[in-house]
Amino acid sequence: MNVKVYVEGGGDRGELRTKCREGFSTFFRKTELAGQMPRVISCGARQKTYDKFRTALTNATNDDFIALLVDSEGPMVTGTSWLHLKNRDNWDKPPGATDDNAHLMVQCMEAWFMADKVALAEFFGTGFNEGGLPARPDIEGISKDDINNGLRMATCQCKPKGEYHKGRHSFAILGHLNPEKVFEASPSAQRLVNTLLDKASSG
Repeated sequence: MNVKVYVEGGGDRGELRTKCREGFSTFFRKTELAGQMPRVISCGARQKTYDKFRTALTNATNDDFIALLVDSEGPMVTGTSWLHLKNRDNWDKPPGATDDNAHLMVQCMEAWFMADKVALAEFFGTGFNEGGLPARPDIEGISKDDINNGLRMATCQCKPKGEYHKGRHSFAILGHLNPEKVFEASPSAQRLVNTLLDKASSG
């Protein structure tokens, strides 16, 4: 099975999209997906990601599995990813899609960082202040604003990397994380990789 993941992120710059692809690929390679790696397609803006996913799903063959991966941008208040996306973005589930096709980073990709603060400390080095980060272990319950504010507070004295900046740092950090720690703290991340593994193995 040819597994493809259409990911929100990377903006409009080719260099940043490359970093996005590399970050997710490095993360996936540390899981059981190694040897059955999905193809990561960095799509930039949120709406563009959905549009590209929908086109890919329409053109998919029986040998393709197409997944959408975007931030939830808020707490999950509905039963499935598609219901959440309908309520938040007014995105309809495309014809032929199932619940397996839609995945969310709850409430944003940076939530995964909160599961592995050791990796964050190693990445930023001198000046990193873990005490500035949100302390709650249920990372999917931390708001996007609290995560971003916490990252700024924790890294504002870091040298030489400097204060956290999404474009400069996020995808490199993603590749530095321990996936097992992320899965323990994020059911949605565990569901994503379980689904990709199941589809990759089915072919």
